[in-house]
Amino acid sequence: MPQRDARGPRAAGVCCPDFICMLKLGAYPSQQRVLKSQCSDTDAPATFKVPSRVDTTSLPPEKMKAAGTLLTFGILFGGTLGGPWSAWMPQTIVAFEGTCVAIPCRFDYPDELRPSAVHGIWYFNSPYPRNYPPVVYKSRTSIVHESFQGRTRLLGDLQARNCTLQLGRLSPELAGKYFFRGDLGGYNQYTYSEHSNLEIINKPTIVPPAAVVVGTEAELRCVVPDNCPTMKPVVSWLHHEVLEEQAVFGQLEEESGTWSQVSLLKFRPSRENDGHELGCQVTYPNTTFLFEAFATLDVKYVPRILQVNSSLEITEGSHVVLACVVDSNPLALLAWFKEEAVLREEPSTNLTLELDNVTHAHDGIYTCSSHGGARSQDSWFWLCGSLADAPRKPSVNSSVVAVEGEPVTILCTTESNPEPIITIFKEKQIVATVVYESELLLEIPAVTHEDDGEYWCVAENQYGQRGSAFNLTVEFAPIILVESKCTAARDTVQCVCAVLANPEPVISFELPTRNVTVNETDQEFVYSQKTGYTVTSILTLRGEPDSQLFIVCSARNLYGTKNQQLQFHHSIWGISHELILIKDGWKNVNENSSFVQLEHPPMAYSGEYRPPAALDKSEYERRLASDKHLLNKPEGSLDLNVDYANIDFTKLATKDSYTLTEELAEYAEIRVK
Repeated sequence: MPQRDARGPRAAGVCCPDFICMLKLGAYPSQQRVLKSQCSDTDAPATFKVPSRVDTTSLPPEKMKAAGTLLTFGILFGGTLGGPWSAWMPQTIVAFEGTCVAIPCRFDYPDELRPSAVHGIWYFNSPYPRNYPPVVYKSRTSIVHESFQGRTRLLGDLQARNCTLQLGRLSPELAGKYFFRGDLGGYNQYTYSEHSNLEIINKPTIVPPAAVVVGTEAELRCVVPDNCPTMKPVVSWLHHEVLEEQAVFGQLEEESGTWSQVSLLKFRPSRENDGHELGCQVTYPNTTFLFEAFATLDVKYVPRILQVNSSLEITEGSHVVLACVVDSNPLALLAWFKEEAVLREEPSTNLTLELDNVTHAHDGIYTCSSHGGARSQDSWFWLCGSLADAPRKPSVNSSVVAVEGEPVTILCTTESNPEPIITIFKEKQIVATVVYESELLLEIPAVTHEDDGEYWCVAENQYGQRGSAFNLTVEFAPIILVESKCTAARDTVQCVCAVLANPEPVISFELPTRNVTVNETDQEFVYSQKTGYTVTSILTLRGEPDSQLFIVCSARNLYGTKNQQLQFHHSIWGISHELILIKDGWKNVNENSSFVQLEHPPMAYSGEYRPPAALDKSEYERRLASDKHLLNKPEGSLDLNVDYANIDFTKLATKDSYTLTEELAEYAEIRVK
């Protein structure tokens, strides 16, 4: 028996028994010879330097299998034992259902014991013989529990303190704890407390990285147990073709005396890979064994807003729901803002904001903001435009007062959604209009009196119509209208002066040949009435007008004065008497009084007043004396003897709109004696 180094098994190493080396490397004579040569010198046990991680991707399958087995036993025998009675075996070992597994085992006993033979027993799930645990393997006999018949084999050499056990045709009921008991003969029997827990699985293990982030290289690991000396797994990936920049690598890894074959899938994930399922498949050559595992990619990426309300047309008083749908991983913190105010906030992929009984106060810009922690943020703007409603009452820059000839600007504004049609009317006539605008500007370069009046600004859309009235007041100098004239009928002359002016004018009648001026203050002679900006004054005269009679209408206000000689209209009767102005009108004073119908009554056709030719002194004095006499003579002071005769004039036609109604009544002839 070889002498061990005083430093113990860890320092000196342990020689690999020939039968184990032969078993594992029988197909490779050159390697077998090397190992045998290392073990031939019993005084110098071989020491193996075993790396903790070996890349075997460059080896063919059969060589990978041999190398893996060699490393397994190298690590086993290079392990450290814990004391006089001690054992080492992996605490946990994993194998696929239906395959096999070799449980590496090394035991030790006190040096003073020098047994002639060493035997061993493997128990299942209990270390105490008195509990009659199932016997897995027994070196003295072939009697084992029925569950393990034909399934177990000792790979180690008990004389070399190697208790490695192989289990084949694994089934779920074989999963559990395995204990080794050393039997050195007599009372030198010991059940080691160290044990190995066998886990039987039916799928490989996929290990994802801590985080899979868009644009950052990721690596998935598929870990496959490789602890069966006679079966070598083949690992492949499923559904990885869609990944960008993907590549597959393979390597062997050892941990605590157990071996795993690891397949590495490297790729650069994209947002579209989130939720994609990848598979790892394990097969064994010359068998029907097939084991698969699947994993779903959890790709992290910055939030992205997928859907949000567009600008809406909303009627006032309606119920509005604003929806914001976000694609993010992990879950983003969504928030609805109006300006800077937070209206609602919570982690979600779909955040809604409800607005009840919407009014114009809800108008504004609403923002859906998504925050994916400190990594990123994204936002989408939703414009609550304006409410879809009828136009508001138009606003006009107040009523306007202007002087004729000045420029005038009128602005009419409103609000509505959609934009309205705005029209400015005057007396139902369109003055200006715009389509789908919120304001209308009316500009008049030089305003005239004809622009004066009431206007309406009307705004309308499909939801309704609203209007506002305003006045444009134009101040202008007097204008004497064409209907201003004198009408002679029988012994009466009636003069009408109609004046259009703003502000209201002062109207007077002038008789230049008589040097007399009469205005509306002389109510017994002049009657005035006003309609709008038109003032009409009527002067009534009694008596026969002579050919030298001129009547001038004069109108004035603060913007000017207008004079116009009044034209005479057709007369029905001619009166060959002087016209006498008295309180009650003009009377016919003549000894030979008679009514004579004139064929050609005197007419004045000049539109403007022009002073008549100068009168001789005697004629002027006579008329002046007559005027003063009649204006100063009290009513009823004339001592007249009169006779009466009834005359019916009702059938006489008249074209004069200003002829008084009493002119169409019955009259009596007044005879002066």
